[in-house]
Amino acid sequence: MKRPLRALAAAGLLAAGSIVAVALGGTASADTQICEQYGSTTIQGRYVVQNNRWGTSAQQCINVTDTGFEITTQNGSNPTNGAPTAYPSVYLGCHYTNCSPGTNLPIQVSQISSAPSSISYRYVSGATYNASYDIWLDPTPKRDGVNQMEIMIWLNRQGSIQPIGSPVGNATLAGRTWEVWRGSNGSNNVISYVAPSAISSLNFSVLDFINDVRNRGAITNSWYLTSIQAGFEPWQGGVGLAVTSFSAAVNGGGNPTTPPPTTPPPGGSGCAVKYTPNSWNNGFTADVQITNRGSSTVNGWTLTYSLPAGQQVTSAWNATVSQSGSTVTARNLSWNGSIAPGGTASFGYQGTLSGSYSSPTSFTLNGVACSRT
Repeated sequence: MKRPLRALAAAGLLAAGSIVAVALGGTASADTQICEQYGSTTIQGRYVVQNNRWGTSAQQCINVTDTGFEITTQNGSNPTNGAPTAYPSVYLGCHYTNCSPGTNLPIQVSQISSAPSSISYRYVSGATYNASYDIWLDPTPKRDGVNQMEIMIWLNRQGSIQPIGSPVGNATLAGRTWEVWRGSNGSNNVISYVAPSAISSLNFSVLDFINDVRNRGAITNSWYLTSIQAGFEPWQGGVGLAVTSFSAAVNGGGNPTTPPPTTPPPGGSGCAVKYTPNSWNNGFTADVQITNRGSSTVNGWTLTYSLPAGQQVTSAWNATVSQSGSTVTARNLSWNGSIAPGGTASFGYQGTLSGSYSSPTSFTLNGVACSRT
């Protein structure tokens, strides 16, 4: 999780020992130093570089150049089973109301025709950190606060740290194979793509990862891309880590999403459920897809079913999921309550497992029994 940038006044609010604190909206010149906790500046007239020290009270400073930044001071140290100290990064788009100059973000996923990006990193030894490229999405064109979906691309992982959630498989994207993790940090859902070995530079399409997340049922084409960011999450050390170059563009011209029809809910029409689990020794995840096989739109849905003994839901995405005994009740969120005829709605969750795994066998949507697919 990344904490908000704060529009702090420059006078009287500089961190002790700061070399230079750059206020939000400034412009970087050669070797501009930022030591203020949430200080930021712009480079190339189109990107924002932020210090974003949210996980520690210890000082962090970055040196900003016209092509990126370098961590010059990192006094924080957090245990590896918790959150990192910061996320110094460069980004395109909007992050807690601080939008990069001239950005067209937020933009609906369906309207994006291409999204090329490139990144180059410089790494150091003896530190615990990840090099993370973040893609943020939300059901609304949100410019402030936490977005509902965070895609993390881990190009390098050093030390005993791991992504949020649990591994759910592998994916081949951008010409490489990634280990995929899925979970929630309590504020937003996270899908992480972890490189098996360090990658120092990458040219790729942001849409490749967005489309994979969409195909996993975590978002839809009606969601909005709000920002794309590249930087580091240090836990211990990190002086000398650098983003040496960054470029990103999001081009429109795709196909806008047509809002779903708003006819009354069908009475007694058909439905189908596809249940895709992934289990390990003491836990599991499940992706659930609901298909409306009726002739009219479902407006608001509640799916109920029973989990086998030994399974307990702990977190969920794209639905409000509760459990009472063995009975699970999943309800739509504000943005995904409509399912057009022939259309689908998807959600997922993570849980703990005691004993052998088995899947639920029957599902009911708004009181109507559904078939399994």
